[in-house]
Amino acid sequence: MNHLFPQSVSPRDQTQSRLMLLAAGFVFLYAAALTLAPAVRLHTWQAELRWAHWLGVAVWVSTFALLHRLLLRQLPDRDPYLLPAAALLTGWGLMTIWRLEPQFGLRQTLWLAISGGVFALGLRIPEPLRLLRRYKYLWLTSGLLLTALTFFIGVYPAGAGPELWLGCCGVYLQPSEPLKLLLVVYLSAYLADALWLKFNWVSLLSPTLVLTGAALALLLAQRDLGTALIFLTLYFLILYLASGRARVMAAAVGVVLAAAVLGSLLFDVIQTRMAAWLNPWADPSGRSFQIVQSIMAVAAGSLMGSGPGLGSPGLVPVAHSDFIFAAIAEEMGLAGSLGLLAVVGLFVSRGLRAALHAPSNYQRYLAAGLSAYIGVQSILIIGGNLRALPLTGVTLPYVSYGGSSLLTSFIILLILILISSPAELEPAPLPKPAPYRLLALGMVGALTVLALGAGWWALVRAAPLSTRADNPRQAILDRFVGRGRLLDRSGQALVADVGSPGSYRRQINVPSLSLVTGYAHPLYGLSGLEAALNPYLRGLQGVPTSEIQTNQMLYAQRPPGLDVRLSLDRALQAEADRLLGEHRGALVLMNAQTGEILAMASHPYADFNRLDSDWDTWRQDPSAPLFNRAVQGTYPLGAAVNPFLLTAAAGRGPLPALPGAFANRSNSAILECALPPTGDLNWEHVVSAGCPEAAAALEELLAPTAVSNLYRDLGWAEAPDLPLNVAVPPVQDAAQPLQTASLRVSPLQMALAAASLSADGRTPAPRLTVAVNTPAEGWVILPSGPTREALPSQPVQDISARLALTDLPLWMSVARAASPEQTVTWGLGGTVARWQGSPLALAVVIEEDNPAAAAHIVREMLQATLNPTTLSSSPTQP
Repeated sequence: MNHLFPQSVSPRDQTQSRLMLLAAGFVFLYAAALTLAPAVRLHTWQAELRWAHWLGVAVWVSTFALLHRLLLRQLPDRDPYLLPAAALLTGWGLMTIWRLEPQFGLRQTLWLAISGGVFALGLRIPEPLRLLRRYKYLWLTSGLLLTALTFFIGVYPAGAGPELWLGCCGVYLQPSEPLKLLLVVYLSAYLADALWLKFNWVSLLSPTLVLTGAALALLLAQRDLGTALIFLTLYFLILYLASGRARVMAAAVGVVLAAAVLGSLLFDVIQTRMAAWLNPWADPSGRSFQIVQSIMAVAAGSLMGSGPGLGSPGLVPVAHSDFIFAAIAEEMGLAGSLGLLAVVGLFVSRGLRAALHAPSNYQRYLAAGLSAYIGVQSILIIGGNLRALPLTGVTLPYVSYGGSSLLTSFIILLILILISSPAELEPAPLPKPAPYRLLALGMVGALTVLALGAGWWALVRAAPLSTRADNPRQAILDRFVGRGRLLDRSGQALVADVGSPGSYRRQINVPSLSLVTGYAHPLYGLSGLEAALNPYLRGLQGVPTSEIQTNQMLYAQRPPGLDVRLSLDRALQAEADRLLGEHRGALVLMNAQTGEILAMASHPYADFNRLDSDWDTWRQDPSAPLFNRAVQGTYPLGAAVNPFLLTAAAGRGPLPALPGAFANRSNSAILECALPPTGDLNWEHVVSAGCPEAAAALEELLAPTAVSNLYRDLGWAEAPDLPLNVAVPPVQDAAQPLQTASLRVSPLQMALAAASLSADGRTPAPRLTVAVNTPAEGWVILPSGPTREALPSQPVQDISARLALTDLPLWMSVARAASPEQTVTWGLGGTVARWQGSPLALAVVIEEDNPAAAAHIVREMLQATLNPTTLSSSPTQP
């Protein structure tokens, strides 16, 4: 490298040479990391490495080596920090653009060569600063004319958008970029001449107001509002520096605030940006999408970042231009963000130092104005990325993609270096140094606030932002490191990854369980058990912290996910789906003692393997296939409460005779039953048949308070504790009585209640997750909730035996339930309380008046569970 950056004798030359070597080392390391990133991400050397960006490295080295050598020869007294700072920012931005959009990286490389050539040519022009001053009106007028041409022949290089560019065939110039530079040149030259004259402020400022106003009018007509804001800021800053009067800055604050208010009333784009700035969470996937994704990128970077090429900064719209700071923050972390801010601060401070030592007021205003230009534009765009300021849509000088911006920045660099090399001339007198000190303090203060903002998102808010459902970064990482599997109770995979590293995708092997297992999708986020068990499935829980940290440090990835065993039985699930078939409804089968859910069916259902293609169709489907009826659906009780009322009444003493309404089978009480009572007309038969008159009579026996207490004991006043989105009962006030007519419960709640009739009166805590396979301890049992007393034990054994079928050790009850919206049919059942095997409980609801179908489903499902040899392990589609 020494032949490119030779060491010189003078301390300035040595300082610049060493800093250029540091910048070159940074760019080389960054480029090497980008090359190796695919291998690191895929954990294999067989990956296709990246090489195209080395063209950008070669052009960067050649350009800045040339400029470095020219400055060593021609300007020995220049500031030694300006070129290295610009070189580092340019190389950093160039590599980031190549990483994000290689086609734009190639264009930026071309513009880098052009900009370097213009810089070198500028060094050969005799007295270029005097040339700029002499023809100040011509330069600014030319810039205005070029900007005006965009109204007639303007284009947008990317296709459809604001037509702010001139050019064709891949080469475009945005006139508003050099126009900002020309404004500073004009104001500096004019004020340096005019302030020596003795006339009033109106005469002094009229030409500046006219030309600056013309430029602002053009920019407002173009709706280039970010550039217009910079114009206003620069205008008042240079006036303040030249006059030293605080009222100029007071006027500036008033004008900028008035412009903001007026602009928000006149321009929809400002209204949108202000709304997104003030409350981005109101519409994070719409008008606030850019800023939300930007701060998520900063949060994803945390302290040290994912590493070059290992993050997902492309999720941020226009990351290579307007949001390049967010892209850098994601892959370089807070450390990189602070480094970038420090380099910007160094560049601005050295520019202001050159202004203080300038040999003339013209050069002083020019250096200070251009330094302020770089600082203000950097603060605006970085502040927009961090939500410290509203978005402005301007570029980050030297860093963002944009040929016009890069060329303008190089011309600014040339001017500042020329001013910093005063050829042994004494600095011009500075009667009022306070404005320059205040400008420097303002820049330092603003950059400090931005540093604190970056720390806020990267450290304080990193965890909640990274776990938001609309943050797809973790889902993208799932493509490279597999998620754990969801297994059924026998170890068969219900959900697993398919594909290879880099292209993993989630496959649900039992589509009917989609509403239970949920999805893990980069666009739609997480749902169901995929969301509830996400820490295990992503290897972030149950794995030693040292292993998590090692994977994060080496690969910017998590460890492989852990398998989780569920209570579901794949064969029983297939049987449940077969029996439920085309009926719209739900089924929950569980172990009545442990609460383990053996099958959970909801029909119709969405197959989340087709999430990408069918999402919109499902959302508009009136049958609600995205709605898990088993846990989210709530239905009226009707006569389904009969078995529980009968057991509670039996616990108070001997049951009375049936009401007179059941005197014979021709009475209306019998005709209203869901099914014709079998055998003798007794309590157990009319309860099993779902006779509404039986429910009314039993409620009278118990009294309203006892009925309400029973319902609370059965758990119908609270949401079951299950790692799914479950229905929350509307009744929360413990003092409010629960009534059969107004109460609605879910099939899961009804299954838990049915469990009390099969397990000595106790309702278990529902359970879907059983164990997780950890690397250190193997299978670890996951905790479950407590059981609770719901019904007295002795009556439970008696009533379940009296409700038992004649040929099977099962009890069963069927009932209708009606509400103004619908009529449904409940089917309840389970093993009798004295059953010696694993006790079972089942609840079925079908959204139709069809007691025969409900009875068939209950009987067949329980019988198949007792005799599993008749089941097939393959899922059967209804």
